This record gives sequence, C-alpha cells and structure tokens, in this order.
Amino acid sequence: MRPTSLRALAAIANSAGMPMRRWDFVAAYLQGELEHNEVVYCHAPPGYATIGADGRSRICRVEKPIYGMAQAGHRWQRSLFPWLLEFGFTQCKSDPCVFTMTKMVDNVEQRLTLGCYVDDLFTLYSHDEKGSLYDDFVRALTLRWNVEDEGPVSDLLNVDISVDESCV
Repeated sequence: MRPTSLRALAAIANSAGMPMRRWDFVAAYLQGELEHNEVVYCHAPPGYATIGADGRSRICRVEKPIYGMAQAGHRWQRSLFPWLLEFGFTQCKSDPCVFTMTKMVDNVEQRLTLGCYVDDLFTLYSHDEKGSLYDDFVRALTLRWNVEDEGPVSDLLNVDISVDESCV
C-alpha cells in the first residue's frame, strides 16, 4: 500500500466514523506458495551439513517461499490477493494493495476496506457486530491464514496514527 493510500484511507475512516484496525500475518512469506513448476535451491542453513558423504557440496530445494528470497513477497501477494478477490473484494486500480467491498446485510449497507503492506493488513469497517460483513471477513481470515489482531491502528508505514473525535 502506498503512503498516499494510507493517508486517503485514514481520511475516509475519519470522515465516515469507521474504526481502523491492524492485522499481522504471522510468518507471511511462509504462507505463500511457489509457482507450480518453480524450482528454487539454496545453501544449507547454519548447523546443517554442507558437505555430503560423497564429498560434494549439498544444497537444499526450497518448498515454500522464505524470507530473503527475491520473489518471496511476490509469491505471498499471489496467495493473498486471489483469496481476497474470491471473498468478494474489488481491487483498487490506482493502488493494487487496496481492496474494497460494499454489501447489504439485513437491509443495511456495510463497507469494508483493506490496505495491504507486506505482512500487515489495515482494515476500515462500517459495522462489526456479529453477522456483519467485517465479522464474516475476520472469521474467514482467521480460518485461512495465521493472523494476529494488533488492535486499533497506531502506526503503519512509519506513520504514527492518532485518532480523536474530529481528526486522524
């Protein structure tokens, strides 16, 4: 998510009176998937034998994206973004890391907006009661991914965020 998108979302949340929460994907890159025919090798980590019984150097085949791989962040996004789209979100054209959804629940229009930054998910929502769009999303999110609710947003993208009744 771009810094300008963060500022715009914070302004929207403030003007609409929408709470802002932050979710963290635990070991996000490990939750991604390599492409079907993608083969990646790396040196053995410290503590593992680097020389085989035959005297040749040993390498490891990587089965999941890991931190430090050039393509790990991209593979993580390629796992998360299709899931968000399948859930029913619309991806923003000006910032592909921002997703929105509006849905009628019990004849009430409910809105949910997400901003993704690496392994953080910034959420704005209009309703959070049981059975709401946000509640359904959180239930699906926690079933699919290993995430932690970090509570109301206080900082993101090296920007401190404070909220009072009239401004963010």
